Amino acid sequence: MRLGGRTAAAIEVLRDIGERRRPAADALKDWGLSHRFAGSGDRAVIGNLVHDALRKKLSTAHLMDDESAEALVFGTLWRQWGLSAEKLHEQFDDDKFAPEIPTAQMDAAANRDFAFAKPHVEADIPDWCADYFEENFDEEWVAEASALSERAPLDMRVNTLKSDRDKVQKQLAKFGVKPTKTARHGLRIAPGKGPDRLPNVQAEPAFQKGWFEIQDEGSQIVADLVYAQPGEQVFDYCAGGGGKTLALSASLDNKGQVHAWDADRNRLAPIFDRLKRAGTRNVQVHAADADLSPLKGKMDRVLVDAPCTGSGTWRRNPDAKWRLTQAALEKRMEEQADVLDKASAFVKPGGFLVYVTCSLFPQENEYQVYEFGERRKGWDLLSAGEVWQDLFGFDKAQPWSADMNCITLTPRSTGTDGFFFAVMQRHA
Repeated sequence: MRLGGRTAAAIEVLRDIGERRRPAADALKDWGLSHRFAGSGDRAVIGNLVHDALRKKLSTAHLMDDESAEALVFGTLWRQWGLSAEKLHEQFDDDKFAPEIPTAQMDAAANRDFAFAKPHVEADIPDWCADYFEENFDEEWVAEASALSERAPLDMRVNTLKSDRDKVQKQLAKFGVKPTKTARHGLRIAPGKGPDRLPNVQAEPAFQKGWFEIQDEGSQIVADLVYAQPGEQVFDYCAGGGGKTLALSASLDNKGQVHAWDADRNRLAPIFDRLKRAGTRNVQVHAADADLSPLKGKMDRVLVDAPCTGSGTWRRNPDAKWRLTQAALEKRMEEQADVLDKASAFVKPGGFLVYVTCSLFPQENEYQVYEFGERRKGWDLLSAGEVWQDLFGFDKAQPWSADMNCITLTPRSTGTDGFFFAVMQRHA
């Protein structure tokens, strides 16, 4: 397929997403199944166009003065892919599948700005989320929110149980991989532009040997901030697919024990293959319906990677921000309070309870931590900012923090997905 046909396909998929209010992944998959002539390269370019359009849906619609699927795709080709109407005419020539180019509309968009737009439009977030971002980031909230509308890189964590960063970097040199700026064992491949797609590094021998895992730098950082020490008993209470479990196991250098559990057995299912590939020997996975009572009051550190809205991952899941509702946020807040209360029972006297989300809403973050302190006496909130400085120094990008206690990582401040981190210590 040529660009004209791919553009028409992206418009069709975006229209489907809007009309049926369905996830982008489902719409793209269905399009691929019904257009089997399209190769993997075609599907990748179409996916890039659709996701880029969703990332900047509001701001592009404002500049194009039109929120239709056609306007969003052509606005994306102009704004993010650097293709003017003139360049598109050159590429669409003699392509019978190419849609009509809205030349006048694109020319007018180039002369429009955000002077009269509402702030949430320039920020590319739902209007009901604007107050939360402003509360969190003050006068910088539009810039912080806008950073979530850019493409995300591909980050990897080197598995120190089997390899080191220099060795893995050499193995993946053909992809232009670079060390992450903050995470101590991380590597990064830049996101690329336009039709560029990220490489399938999971097909590489180094991945199959367990030398590295796919993990955002922010996720690596918060796993490091848990500060797990060899010989300790650590509980990953909401382990999911096991990304942080693997990182914690490596931090312990296969000494001590990491216990992994998740209330959803389907989320936990991938962990077994990942553990085997990584060569871990100190991880015990507990079934969703297991009796966890023997662990209560025994853990040195309990990590709660709580269920959340995922607003910090909107770079990777741009359609999620347009499907998120106030009701969903309120449900997550209830779940977070419940999981914190339950997880705290496993911390031994003098031990640590670590609370993490991939959200940027203060209602899911600081509010939960301080309300936990009101409900549960006998806990001290420690300075996560000081732990950051001890681990990473002062010469790296610094996270957001009002008081050096709770910290927030963001694409704009730390170049990572959005993560919140806080640590509380139980009285001895």
